[in-house]
Amino acid sequence: MNAPCVPYDLAAERGVLGSILLDREAIIAVSPWLKSEHFYLEKHAQIYTAMLACYRRREPPDLLTVSSELRRQEQLELIGGTSFLGELVGEIPTALHVEYYGRTVERCATGRALIEIGGKISALGYDDSTPVEDRIDAAGKLLFDLSAGRQSGQDFVTLATVASEYLESVSRAEEQDGGLLGLTTTYPDIDQITQGMKPGELVVLAARPGVGKTALALSMAYGLSKQGRGVGIFSMEMDRELLLQRLVALELGIETTQIPKLLRRGDERVMDALARLSDLPIYVDHTPALNILAIRDRARRLASTTPIDLWIVDYLQLAQSMSERDDEVRRITLISQGLTSLAREFRTPVLALSQLSRAVEGRNSKVPQLSDLRGSGSIEQDASQVWFIYREELYDPETTKKGMAEIHISKHRNGETGVAQLRFMRSTTRFHSIERYRSPEGY
Repeated sequence: MNAPCVPYDLAAERGVLGSILLDREAIIAVSPWLKSEHFYLEKHAQIYTAMLACYRRREPPDLLTVSSELRRQEQLELIGGTSFLGELVGEIPTALHVEYYGRTVERCATGRALIEIGGKISALGYDDSTPVEDRIDAAGKLLFDLSAGRQSGQDFVTLATVASEYLESVSRAEEQDGGLLGLTTTYPDIDQITQGMKPGELVVLAARPGVGKTALALSMAYGLSKQGRGVGIFSMEMDRELLLQRLVALELGIETTQIPKLLRRGDERVMDALARLSDLPIYVDHTPALNILAIRDRARRLASTTPIDLWIVDYLQLAQSMSERDDEVRRITLISQGLTSLAREFRTPVLALSQLSRAVEGRNSKVPQLSDLRGSGSIEQDASQVWFIYREELYDPETTKKGMAEIHISKHRNGETGVAQLRFMRSTTRFHSIERYRSPEGY
């Protein structure tokens, strides 16, 4: 029996190169993700590298410019001269299928990389001199690095490209979020300080247990989904049925404890609310103790079929490490770094909920500080924004601020810090903008 061949497709490689030479616009479709190292044949990789060089100089990568670039790099004769480039053009009747050819090239390259990684993982299996936890961690890192390497947009780009993308995002924000630089939180007072949750940002929302982290995150998810924005929630603490119960309470403005009773009675308003919620683009994974690789993998699968505007992780300290040997500091560090990478990969904000340490309880002032973030200083370092929830009524029964919550924007890498005031309805576990609040009716 013949051994299986190393995966490659020279016809697809020639198809990519011929399409680009035939139509100068074809490179736009593949340049963000197709890399020179994906090509199996060395001279094909050299030609594609020359094409990218022309494209980044804003020169059309046609037969003349690519030939000149290869000549400048002293590689024109090595690849077979201009006659070989002419052959590539002659083989392709149309450039319409350039992305299909490119995906085939990328798929074969990924297969070759997996074969190489498989050999390294096999070697780890035979290595009895290394603790098994370290070997598992090393194997996971090999796959993680391969996955990270497939991210688009990792190559150097010109400032002209950055400027173009920036202008496009600002124009889109003006249309969708009223001029915010990022995704609205659905709370104007918070948006005024943060200018929204920007693409690629890790936003940490932290508080002591029972203060309202999940409630605020779910209120945001609910508000965004009502605008047609997709929200993916990793709920490692709360079961999905309980999340749905809270959403029904948000929808109707009634106490969460009343939902099961009304459902058992077949209450028409609750049934209608369930039907409306079923149409909202909120997606919940309630698997406990996911590790960062599993989170990324599940996020990719969902994002491949459904547009997602915000990822929510509830909560950060419940995610697991790849190695049982990691202490809490290292575990939290790897998770916060992984969530930052997730945000950048999808160009989507990630809202990660976080517990605070008990240190806040031992101070005269109970207002949370950055030093109260539990588990690792990496959370503060990796996060672009850090928000704290403070409710004075939890510490002072005589306060005049009953039902009020302060959202402290204590870190904002790209903007101002400050405090936003919201109203918290404990019975419905919903946060309201103060100027928009009104008492629920009908119950």
